[in-house]
Amino acid sequence: MTDHGARTVVVTGAGRGLGEAMARRAAADGYHVVVAELDTGRGERCAAAIRDDGGQAVHLPLDVADPGSVASLAAELAPRAPLYALVNNAALADGVGGKEFQDIDVAVWDRLMAVNARGPWLVAKHLLPLMSGPGRIVNIASDAALYGSPRLAHYIASKGAVLALTRAMARELGESGITVNAVAPGLTEVEATEAVPAERHALYAARRAIARPQRPDDLTGLVAFLLGEESRYLTGQVIAVNGGFTMH
Repeated sequence: MTDHGARTVVVTGAGRGLGEAMARRAAADGYHVVVAELDTGRGERCAAAIRDDGGQAVHLPLDVADPGSVASLAAELAPRAPLYALVNNAALADGVGGKEFQDIDVAVWDRLMAVNARGPWLVAKHLLPLMSGPGRIVNIASDAALYGSPRLAHYIASKGAVLALTRAMARELGESGITVNAVAPGLTEVEATEAVPAERHALYAARRAIARPQRPDDLTGLVAFLLGEESRYLTGQVIAVNGGFTMH
């Protein structure tokens, strides 16, 4: 375990799945973790589990689609400034696929964009004044935006926006000492992917260079690196972690 002292890392959507795995790894690495989670029960459980393991964590409520909620989070975190890092993980992913692009309802499209695309920008916008270099922002995207999975147009568009936002933020924050990178996971075995159709699981299994299913801990090591000192000269990059499902 590395001692990172009082450095605070905010992980959005950390109540389960990849978000929880990243929060737990950050805490294990010695960071003070803010579990920023809409579901109070899940958020409190994650923070409590981290503390039970000897780490430092607190749950704070957050709805990334609600500007008021994001502003409240920033106000709550102000006494902890300067913040060190933000992991933009919160997203709508459960049961979002199945329709071809022309059949997606406008309200469904807008809701997904508000969470997945606008959310990371909104959280970074409000927390940036609390950060000072050196610092880290890690945006969690998806390899679906790189592959172009069918019947996921709104999800792919939202995660494609995250990739573009990452590059724009990296350009603007370069001189501040805050790096901004994106991680694009593949289909990972977590609660949010349990309802993914069997044929999509089969597609990933057939196309991966590493055929075994992807687990959350396949991703957490890379995020730990991106939060660390050795990644200080890496910014504006998109790194796919999917066992070779996509190669660029």
